[in-house]
Amino acid sequence: MMRKQSVIVPEELAVTTVMAVVADPAAHRSALLPPRSSALGVRCARYKRFLSQLDMGSGGGGGARISAWVDSMRASSPTHVKAAAMLSASFAASHDEDYNNRVKQHPSALSVFEDIVAASKGKQIVVFLDYDGTLSPIVDDPDRAFISNAMKETVRDVARHFPTAIVSGRRRDKVFSFVRLRELYYAGSHGMDIKGPTKRTKHTKAKTKAVLFQPATEFLPMIDEVYKALMEKTKLIQGSRVENNIFTLSVHFRCVDEKIWSSLAELVRSVLKDYPKLRLTMGRKVLEIRPSIKWDKGKALEFMLESLGLADSGDVFPVYIGDDRTDEDAFKVLHGRRQGLGILVSEVIRETSARCSLRQPAEVQKFLRRLVEWKRSASLPRRTEARKK
Repeated sequence: MMRKQSVIVPEELAVTTVMAVVADPAAHRSALLPPRSSALGVRCARYKRFLSQLDMGSGGGGGARISAWVDSMRASSPTHVKAAAMLSASFAASHDEDYNNRVKQHPSALSVFEDIVAASKGKQIVVFLDYDGTLSPIVDDPDRAFISNAMKETVRDVARHFPTAIVSGRRRDKVFSFVRLRELYYAGSHGMDIKGPTKRTKHTKAKTKAVLFQPATEFLPMIDEVYKALMEKTKLIQGSRVENNIFTLSVHFRCVDEKIWSSLAELVRSVLKDYPKLRLTMGRKVLEIRPSIKWDKGKALEFMLESLGLADSGDVFPVYIGDDRTDEDAFKVLHGRRQGLGILVSEVIRETSARCSLRQPAEVQKFLRRLVEWKRSASLPRRTEARKK
């Protein structure tokens, strides 16, 4: 059973193994997966086939597909009391040993902090942050997902020491309106709308042109058409909300009665059947509509590293922190590059390519604050030595 428990584990669990993987993934590839019985392997395979239904395309599928969508909708938020309903009966029968093996893979980033900074020694840390559920709490009204003043100051301090980006499914200008820090990169619409810092920092080259990258501009008229159609068709679905993220659309159902989720899913499907170039994916209590192009948060991460001149560098240590399924694309990129660290923000155990975990935004802030304090303390000896010279 997928249990609503903390993914944070005691310091003694797997610290050495996991951080050895962080430092040298190639040499410890087998350590990323705990020993599993053949039965669990079958269950995981079935679960992954189920998850593949979440990338739902534009139409078709009939009642069976709608049923799968609704199951996916039930499971899309870790806070939902019926989150385990998405699992097949066989996968839900996982034993405690399987559960313990999985949590050992993802120790608290706070517990293994010293190992993380040791693995980054001599490398340029670059920080990537999701917004909702990572920097701000998940709330019923998306327009009220405010970042706290304390978190904002922490992110400001992080940006003073490291190149920093916020990567969100929201529209870029909306995220900026919440954060209002000009020294950051902002990547909205799941990375389809990227803008670099408008305030020069020590990480910004003096003659570097302002970064602006939008790989899906040709889809804007289509996105606008679908937005208008969904606004019209969902106005009678109480609690639903359609958000225009410029290059993507979000249909929020957090406040919709679960009894009519199937109606909402069918309605969205009926609109998208005429737009085969758009695809539907699942976020946390939200249906995401986006162009069918090979671009996601992982591609955005790679683009921003390239804009920093670090794409081919072996001396870079990207740290990506996020809570959503869409953040898995970035976690997978880091795993494939054999560089840096993915940190999942979640209070429940789930399949992830991240190597460490944090439970909630409060722990994210604590981790970022420790990162700043470590950088400051590491810089003091160098400044003292420079004065002596």
